[in-house]
Amino acid sequence: MNLFDDKRVVMTLDAGGTNFVFSAIRGGENIVEPITLSSNGDNLEKSLANMVDGFSRVKEELQEEPVAISFAFPGPADYPNGIIGDLVNLPGFRGGVALGPFLEEKFNLPVYINNDGDLYAYGEALGGFLPEINKSLEDAGSPKRYHNLVGITLGTGLGGGLVREGKLIIGDNAMAAEIYAYRNKLNANWCAEDGVSIRAVKRHYGEYSGDANADELTPKDIFEIAKGMRPGNSEAAVKAFASVGESLGDVLTHLATTFDGLIVIGGGLSGAAELIMPAALGEMNSTLDLPSGETMPRLVQKVVSADTEEGLAALFHQKAVEIKVPQSDKTVVYNPEPMLAVGISRIGASRAISLGAYAFALDKLDE
Repeated sequence: MNLFDDKRVVMTLDAGGTNFVFSAIRGGENIVEPITLSSNGDNLEKSLANMVDGFSRVKEELQEEPVAISFAFPGPADYPNGIIGDLVNLPGFRGGVALGPFLEEKFNLPVYINNDGDLYAYGEALGGFLPEINKSLEDAGSPKRYHNLVGITLGTGLGGGLVREGKLIIGDNAMAAEIYAYRNKLNANWCAEDGVSIRAVKRHYGEYSGDANADELTPKDIFEIAKGMRPGNSEAAVKAFASVGESLGDVLTHLATTFDGLIVIGGGLSGAAELIMPAALGEMNSTLDLPSGETMPRLVQKVVSADTEEGLAALFHQKAVEIKVPQSDKTVVYNPEPMLAVGISRIGASRAISLGAYAFALDKLDE
């Protein structure tokens, strides 16, 4: 699918606990100025009224008829049927709300709702990280091409999405890649999200620094402390981000073992990548002990950073060994060191989610 050549218009929504931001996309680009309205998350009737108002105002701005509505909405949800479950940030939606059918009746358009982590991954796979890496491989003269991608969002929570050969993997219950529920490496009784999120950075900094007011700081504050740009315990701040990186690396290792593809990371915490990713990559390239006393790599694949010159050079110049076919005079090329890359989003989570929502709608319309 080439998103950027398609002339169809899809109306979109960026749904948050505080605000709804409405827009429309054609050819992979926003074509109206975003319209922001309160989400009124504690009042279902007001929330639905603002949703109708927002999409109506977007539609009035358009020069042509939209073909669909497509957007991300917080879960839990029965996304294929457009039914929203019990939400923490939008308590008015608790008890099950048929949001998709409601909007379909109001606008007489197909409505597609998905998880933000899924749409993030889809946008990166079709219009972001995956095509960029493959283009760079082509430019470098490498025959290697990647076809699968894992998208990770780091922020208030830990989200994920999987794309296999251009198709978004949702799962039978629309629950694929709900990685927040993995075990936390540093505390096996906790979920992974409690080790890889904004609250994890704050908690670790408070633990390592002894600062009783750590929860009042933002990750940006703690990042600036780590860099010596703000007063505080710099060593504790660096260690806090490294602990998040170790937990993230454990999550990514399980994903790379299960789903062999490039990994792209976005969301607010990705801005601290320089303090998080060394520990994450170290975890992915670490070893496990065997009962015999020997060790084995945690992953068969070697993992490199797509954000460093060294990592990109390794990715673009992977080993290629020519070996003979037994009992034949023919030879074949063999890569004895399979490789994956992990990188920070170049287009940003918001842009990727919008592209994913647009692509998903077009994909469903073309089925």
